[in-house]
Amino acid sequence: MPGKALVVLLLLLAGCSSPGHRDGPITLRFQSLAWQQESVAANKDLVEEWNATHPRVKVEYVQGGWDSVHDQLLTSFEGGEAPDVIHDASDDLADFAHGGYLADLTGLLSARLRADIPRGSWDSVTFGRGVYGVPFLQEPRVLIADSTRLRAAGVRIPTPEHPWSWAEFRQATKRLSGPGRYGVAWPLKEPVSVTLNLSLSAGGRLFHRGADGKVRVRFSAGDAVVPRTVHDQVAVDHSAPASTLGSGGSDTLPGFFAGRYAMVPLGFSYRQQIVQQAPEGFRWQVLPAPAGAGGLAQGVSPQTLSVAADCPHKKEAAAFIDFLLRPPNMVRLALGDWMLPTGTEALRDPALHTTENGWATGTALAARLRPAPAQSVRGYAEWKDKVATPAYQEYYSGAIGLGELRSRLEKDGNLVLARYQR
Repeated sequence: MPGKALVVLLLLLAGCSSPGHRDGPITLRFQSLAWQQESVAANKDLVEEWNATHPRVKVEYVQGGWDSVHDQLLTSFEGGEAPDVIHDASDDLADFAHGGYLADLTGLLSARLRADIPRGSWDSVTFGRGVYGVPFLQEPRVLIADSTRLRAAGVRIPTPEHPWSWAEFRQATKRLSGPGRYGVAWPLKEPVSVTLNLSLSAGGRLFHRGADGKVRVRFSAGDAVVPRTVHDQVAVDHSAPASTLGSGGSDTLPGFFAGRYAMVPLGFSYRQQIVQQAPEGFRWQVLPAPAGAGGLAQGVSPQTLSVAADCPHKKEAAAFIDFLLRPPNMVRLALGDWMLPTGTEALRDPALHTTENGWATGTALAARLRPAPAQSVRGYAEWKDKVATPAYQEYYSGAIGLGELRSRLEKDGNLVLARYQR
């Protein structure tokens, strides 16, 4: 065969064997963790709309689950079978980012998207100099309250403009308590994230990065406000039952509806379950969490969209993420999940400012949300499981005092973190 003809043939063969060749569209696998019916519908509808208008880049919807996502992703990364576009949460990204499993999106995101999401939200997905996800939904913790009980007790109703202090909150729960009835129920099956995120409102930080770049645990007066409040409500005031300390949020709803608890601190999205499950005539409202030296600040771990490092079509994957997170689409995703969008334009949508079901209260908190304190701490997972969770559980149950809690978090905790920072 003549040399020129051979070169042409080789070029044609190379073109036919490359990903996304001209004979067919590129296919991206998008793994979504949406689970509520409205949220799943919103995600699937957006995938269909993308496919209808992008014939050269098709997206395949893959259903995942929150309970198993970390292990499932780790297995798929190591096996070379990871989805191209990955739905997760910012507090799950650090190990994947440092492990080289996620693509750095710094040069792939549109200027519109970068400008629309506030810097604080980007901080939650930035590790080193790279950006490894796009934060798009966030969930403040609020107080879901029995309106009838609050008014009968004559307590002041807090608002985002005039919230309760932590001391006022404790007094209110005492007034709302009585024989067989409690002012608040704390579902603390996962005590660490709840405590650390709410402690930002009291000026607590717990994790401190030194001049050497290493992170150490230091339990200050601000870090003690929230745990002491919960402990005293359970063990001193008896305005909170010890029986819910090991429960999840959903476990407290039957007692809330039955009048056993006047308030329950829950994630903002729990409003959907309340709308679906509350008995007829039950009146409830959304109140902001208490404020302290840090105002209404609280930590959150936004839901994120990332691109796998092995994805051969990173630009197309980033374009699909940009489409999903156009302001009108971000509003649809937020409404479907009963959460808040991170985008500033989406947050202005009137649908998120209605008083119905407490939307306006939650939206008023958006500017106070900060990345969760442990967001970028290497070794946090082990510290949480081996040190912090048992320490907080024992303190809240009354088995140990505040001094022992401080000692365990600092002494034992810093030994764990040191191994990850050698």
